[in-house]
Amino acid sequence: MYPKLNQLHHTATGNFFLIAGPCVVENSEMPFEICERLLAITSRLEIPFAFKASYRKANRSRVDSFTGIGDLEALRVLQAVGRKYNVPVVTDIHNEREAAQAAEYVDVLQIPAFLCRQTDLLEAAARTGRCVNVKKGQFLSPEAMVHAVDKLRHFGSDNIMLTERGATFGYQDLVVDFRSVPVMKRNEVPVVVDITHSLQRPNQPAGVTGGNPELIETIGRAAVAVQADGIFMETHPDPANAKSDGANMLPLDMAGHLLETLLKIHIASR
Repeated sequence: MYPKLNQLHHTATGNFFLIAGPCVVENSEMPFEICERLLAITSRLEIPFAFKASYRKANRSRVDSFTGIGDLEALRVLQAVGRKYNVPVVTDIHNEREAAQAAEYVDVLQIPAFLCRQTDLLEAAARTGRCVNVKKGQFLSPEAMVHAVDKLRHFGSDNIMLTERGATFGYQDLVVDFRSVPVMKRNEVPVVVDITHSLQRPNQPAGVTGGNPELIETIGRAAVAVQADGIFMETHPDPANAKSDGANMLPLDMAGHLLETLLKIHIASR
């Protein structure tokens, strides 16, 4: 088994950890390409790394939006990536049945922000024994996330993370309140900042989420300055042609420069 992901920030270097990858498994080859390139960067910088990709997208605005290549096929791809590169793998789940299924293939079950209050889903995730990363709902205060943590602990989980991903600001924008980091740390769990989903512009008339990717570095700089334990980001070799969330993704070629910059700020902030 991999070390508990919520302990990765307790490394000898003291660096933040990174959760990164494409939004969704688009095919059987791209996850390997992205993971290999991210692992090369994070190994050089001594940043603990976990690979992330959704095996299926359930929250889609339009009925014709891409949802995945098939659940089992995508889960097998994720498992193969984890085994080949010896890294923890993170994926989203959306209901109780998916928790047990996904836990057979990945190391971390991620609860999407819209579902963070679903008690049955949190219970199912906790009972798998996997690490659980709960994204803070866009509609919740950071103080309210204590209840998600309490539920997970009640159902037996001691391997929990919380992720800030912005709060609803009007109908089509999000804003990040960086007070969320120290507030959610009061729960004695690692706190991650999602520096790409925080820049989404949801609910666009065309049914395709927009974004402000030019601000990814800005959000990342602030996240490490306030001593977030981890950084979450989605990245893709060609965001313009990504099948999900391309409007707020980081181009993969920019990942190295970004992480070098964030690491300098992180070291200075200590």
